[in-house]
Amino acid sequence: MALQVQCAIAGGGPAGMMLGVMLARAGVSVLVLEKHADFLRDFRGDTVHPSTLQAMDELGFLDDFLKVPHEKIRKLTVTVGDRQYNFANFGFLPARTSFIAMVPQWDFLNFLADRGRRYQGFRLEMNARVTGLIEEGGAVRGLKAETPNGPIEVRADLVVGADGRASDVREISRLEIEDLGAPIDAFWMRVSRLPSDPGSGGRISGRLFLALIARGDYWQLACVIPKGEADAIRARGIGKFREDLRFSAPFLGDRVNELKSFDDIKLLTVRIDRLKQWWKPGLLCIGDAAHAMSPVGGVGINLAIQDAVAAANILAGPLKTGKLTDADLAAVQKRREFPTRAVQRVQIAAQNDLIRPSIGRNAPPHAPFVLRLFNAVPIFQRLPAQIFGLGIRQEHVRPEIRAANGR
Repeated sequence: MALQVQCAIAGGGPAGMMLGVMLARAGVSVLVLEKHADFLRDFRGDTVHPSTLQAMDELGFLDDFLKVPHEKIRKLTVTVGDRQYNFANFGFLPARTSFIAMVPQWDFLNFLADRGRRYQGFRLEMNARVTGLIEEGGAVRGLKAETPNGPIEVRADLVVGADGRASDVREISRLEIEDLGAPIDAFWMRVSRLPSDPGSGGRISGRLFLALIARGDYWQLACVIPKGEADAIRARGIGKFREDLRFSAPFLGDRVNELKSFDDIKLLTVRIDRLKQWWKPGLLCIGDAAHAMSPVGGVGINLAIQDAVAAANILAGPLKTGKLTDADLAAVQKRREFPTRAVQRVQIAAQNDLIRPSIGRNAPPHAPFVLRLFNAVPIFQRLPAQIFGLGIRQEHVRPEIRAANGR
């Protein structure tokens, strides 16, 4: 089957869906290809940041989105031993967006898919995995994909790789990657949650660094471990690991026994990298496909959506008029490269100076200086709130896209 669109987007994650919705709203014909049959996958980021909430408000979506069940996090906290430290406070932002909304990512993506389908030029194809790029005359002219109904060939003025850190598009395109290194990995798991449990946040015990994300009646737990030590931890046995979890989060009690074996625990291999050039003629990568982020601060989703907003702002007009140039693609990278580099630098510093020294010590927990400082001087909490909540360079939906109706 052959299709023709102005923009073909590989990946139905936050970046791909936001870009697809915004371009379709601006009157661009868009096809989003998602390789899975649905959005129901666990251990994905659930943080919808203030910058995303503001973009949703600018698109007129926020009132309906806030009807989706969610938890509001107005402060980022880290518990060290039995003391809680406030690290970031979003209270200085406008009331409607002065929090991180904890929403299962599948609910967020289903919401965007529903909004996208209201525009004439939007199409979402599930179970469609990109297998190749169509290149002619030194430029990408489309892509090839496999679907349950057979192969499809999509001709497009622009192909966007928004298919995550394991991007097929990035691999096929052979764009050069710069690996920045990461000293940590993370185990992800689920444990039941009680109404009496504390809220979401981080915990430093002297043995582990835990991030706890509340999801209704269960916890999504991320246990940070030194890079490459997963096999050694498994070798010590599930009993020792459950003991360390209980020591780090005593309120979990016997619920740690819900983890029957390491089969119940998934390993996330953390990496921080970025493409040296995010584009080539006819092709652009955004989000984790352009720059894989550490899970620190859950900021990867925020950065990916900000990429999508910037890309839609810059590319909607040229795509709609058929006058897309390499300079337009370069402009997206130029707009988003500095925020990416800056946030990655902050993440690397957090990993090296805050998280890595706090794990595997089997010693009394100690609050790093930066935590004690930010907790003692509340105005300092605006800085991480700005970085993790709004980003280094916040993107706003351009007026012409706000006013558009998809035609």
